[in-house]
Amino acid sequence: MRSEDNDEGPAKPRTRGAGLLACRRGAAIVEFAFIAAPLFAILIAICQVGVVFLAQQELESAVEKSARMLLTGAVQKGGLKQEQFTTKVCGGLTALFTCTQLIVDLQTASAFASVDTSAPVLTYDSSGNVTNSWKFQTGGVGSVLVLRVIYQFPVVGGPLGFNLANLPNGKRLLMATAVFQVEPYS
Repeated sequence: MRSEDNDEGPAKPRTRGAGLLACRRGAAIVEFAFIAAPLFAILIAICQVGVVFLAQQELESAVEKSARMLLTGAVQKGGLKQEQFTTKVCGGLTALFTCTQLIVDLQTASAFASVDTSAPVLTYDSSGNVTNSWKFQTGGVGSVLVLRVIYQFPVVGGPLGFNLANLPNGKRLLMATAVFQVEPYS
């Protein structure tokens, strides 16, 4: 009996195509290549959404602490100006924010029913800087105050068209608002 013969008869020569189909070496890397782009896109999107949510929460916390200073009359008694108050707000923020880009808008309202807490429409100059004018009205005892702190957060366009930007300059508008009535202080 010859060595090529087996129970099924003589050995048949393999064609090149059949050999490639039978080979399983490298199958895992090829299968991973099919799912790699969507997988990395999802991971990048999750990270970016997480950073934006973290930044929004930090802004909310800083506004809450800053509003407390207005609520108790510390800002009014101290005679703080808008720049000084903005520095106090910025003190409650982390490295995710650039203090010079922080916008503070403080207005008085006649009553809670007349308060406008909507996002402002930002206007820009030719360099992309915001040109809106912002108020800083600290009010007195019993005044209804609306504190809005606005920040243009830089975001990066993600893969597969994922983008969190909601401003024409490619950034995301983050805004935290506090509406309160100033307590009696002496």
